[in-house]
Amino acid sequence: PREEVAYVTCTYRETCIDQPDFLATIDLNPRSPYYSQVIHRLPMPNLKDELHSSGWSAGCTCFDNITTKRNKLILPCLISSRIYVVDVGSQCRAPKLCKMIEPVDVFWKCNKGYLSVPRSLPNGDILIANMGDPAGNGKGGFIVLDGETFELKGNWENECEAPPTGYDFWSQPRHNVLISSAGLVPKRAGRGFNPDDLKKGVFGRRLNVWNLSCRTLTQCFDLGEDSLPLSVKFLHNPDAAEGYVSCALSGIVYRFYKCEANNWAVEEVIRIPAKDVTGWIMPKMPAFTVDLIISTDDKYLYLSNWLHGDIRQYELSKTCKPRLVGQVFVGGSILRGGPVTVCRDEELKCQPEPLVIKCKRVYGGPSKLQLSLDGKRLYVTNSFYSTWDKQFYPTVVKEGSVMLQIDVDTEKGGLTVNKNFLVDFGKEPNGPCLAHDIHFRSGASTS
Repeated sequence: PREEVAYVTCTYRETCIDQPDFLATIDLNPRSPYYSQVIHRLPMPNLKDELHSSGWSAGCTCFDNITTKRNKLILPCLISSRIYVVDVGSQCRAPKLCKMIEPVDVFWKCNKGYLSVPRSLPNGDILIANMGDPAGNGKGGFIVLDGETFELKGNWENECEAPPTGYDFWSQPRHNVLISSAGLVPKRAGRGFNPDDLKKGVFGRRLNVWNLSCRTLTQCFDLGEDSLPLSVKFLHNPDAAEGYVSCALSGIVYRFYKCEANNWAVEEVIRIPAKDVTGWIMPKMPAFTVDLIISTDDKYLYLSNWLHGDIRQYELSKTCKPRLVGQVFVGGSILRGGPVTVCRDEELKCQPEPLVIKCKRVYGGPSKLQLSLDGKRLYVTNSFYSTWDKQFYPTVVKEGSVMLQIDVDTEKGGLTVNKNFLVDFGKEPNGPCLAHDIHFRSGASTS
């Protein structure tokens, strides 16, 4: 079915507004009088959590169990390390908070903190990746919640196998594998992006391959110093033994794939060149690909390029050679008339024009993506992480995020901004906020 509501995580951290983060419910039905409006807000009971990623308590790997429903949304907090469980099944247009796990429980039981991406496991439990220890030092790995009671069970991996950093992951049960990315060191990244942190181990460089059933680390790939691998996705075909990881600072997308004897390999398949600029924090501006998403038919791959400001669509008929077939600019740091001047650009002949929708100038750059099940509507928000938003896009922090819809040509490829859709988080009752992750109750390309 077509998506009719979206759940979006929103934070007030770094906005100077002393209000709790909330989960926004957005009407996506074009026939509704409330189309593209926030129709419900579920505030959290605490301040400055930084709601970031979200995930379902049950994924498609659990759906051979007829009693399994997509009715609980898991909201781990990036800064507070708190975990919220939200009931969206009882009233899908008015979710309710049904459980909360306090940070002290995560700290004492798991010695983990700075929680990022949650996903469900084939056995029904919920796995949540983390970025650090309670003090904010780099420490990767995962914590586990019981899929029915949502009790904190403990760490997933053995203590000795925790990687230096962590952020995202994806599993492919038929190949007994889980692949995770590196992320960055929380207490250093929490001060903002500092070029002096380069080559000091602050930004991750590893892609980790895990044995899913044994919970052991079997292979590690070094993707280069300060490459910062963030988003990981397998192809949706449950038999497929390949996927992609995007590296934010290097602008490279690697394909990982299974080869002989259960070993895995990686190869570079996309490289977005940095731009030579003046008026910016460094003389070269990297692409900074925040999110990577694959359509449910495995036909297209999408990338959000947060700093340059474009969303890219690649065709995957040859998985080892993705072909760029669509591109659209929805903001970014290189827009014409801004403080940054591009001196040398391997891709563009001129700097892009600013985007205006419904009389609102769109600032910031594309961050989190979500794609409809039929692949025809790509939704995007423009907050990456509040501290970095404030540094690179202060206008977004002042005026609030937006959520946009990109219309997709699923036959030949191509992206177009839908000028009739705009969720303006600058008009929230408690003041402008920052919107990040998106989920549909009916299912999407990441559920």
